Amino acid sequence: MEHLTVRRLWTSILDLLYPPRCVGCEDVGAWFCGECMSQVHRVSRPLCEQCGHALGEVSSRVCRRCRSAPLQIDCIRSVAYSEGALREAIHALKYRGVTALAVPLADLMAEHWARYPMEVDVIVPVPLHKRRLRWRGFNQAVCLASELAKRIDLPVDEDVLIRHRATAAQVDLDAEQRKENVEGAFRCTDRGAVDQRVLLIDDVCTTGSTLEACAVALRQGGARSVQALTLARARPGGR
Repeated sequence: MEHLTVRRLWTSILDLLYPPRCVGCEDVGAWFCGECMSQVHRVSRPLCEQCGHALGEVSSRVCRRCRSAPLQIDCIRSVAYSEGALREAIHALKYRGVTALAVPLADLMAEHWARYPMEVDVIVPVPLHKRRLRWRGFNQAVCLASELAKRIDLPVDEDVLIRHRATAAQVDLDAEQRKENVEGAFRCTDRGAVDQRVLLIDDVCTTGSTLEACAVALRQGGARSVQALTLARARPGGR
């Protein structure tokens, strides 16, 4: 995309004139330094087999909420909690357009994958609506998916799933409003995802509503299974 190419060129020029500073500690030399990456708070196990929240009840394999209202996605996993330097890095990628951050952030995801691989055939990034994509110039989920794919040797399919309905920003919505906001917002293209084991990729999981809506559309498109891996997730308290 021409807009993205210009943005990347401009970012490269700025990096030469003003070397990057770590989003965590502001040391010069990298957008996300090794020291700050090492302090990222990983999501610890045991986890709910479906939504991926840390389990308080170690005797159960599924959390109370998933027992009462199961999600329509096979499972959601996240690398770390959205807080501190990681939260700053995600915001810089998403809202300031620092796409170079996709490289170290995908390293975190690949490190997680090496420990906890998932049986999948193809990576599908959560899509943006075309209007938001034009405004932002890039999709942070595509950036992360593309970098992760290089590290774990899986194909990326950006075209099988589209967000055909524009939705309100999720940030100020509660769990029920988030679910209503994205319900029916996605659909598979004509090519479908027939018999594919899909890995959805997104930057943050807050309630799981967006991932679930994507999973419903992919299932309707013939996907055999749908799992999700996000870079970060909100702390327990919502789903």
